[in-house]
Amino acid sequence: MTALRVLLVEDEVLMGKLLGEVLEGMGFIVCAIEATENDAVAAAMRCRPDLLLVDVQLAIGSGVSAVEEILRTGFVPHVFYSGDISGVQALRPSAVAIQKPFRVPDLARAIERALSAVAGGLP
Repeated sequence: MTALRVLLVEDEVLMGKLLGEVLEGMGFIVCAIEATENDAVAAAMRCRPDLLLVDVQLAIGSGVSAVEEILRTGFVPHVFYSGDISGVQALRPSAVAIQKPFRVPDLARAIERALSAVAGGLP
């Protein structure tokens, strides 16, 4: 089975590197790590990820807005994360979201939920 390509949207450099290493250790290919809404959208068009892992609150732009823009070209499974996920849950009740700080098993379960929603035909 081919490794899935992940676009990571994280504006904190160290957190982005750490999460990128965690994702690679889980068997994913991190196609890009982007820090802004606009860069995330551009990277999605460029690398066509199989999965998005997105921080809700970015220093420049919004993770939620980035995902909304990316989804205009077709559905991509996605996981939101934030220190407070209540806002994203209010905006998108069916979204897969995990609260920081999280552990690797929590991340793995969230990714599995996002990917299984697609397999089950739920966008």
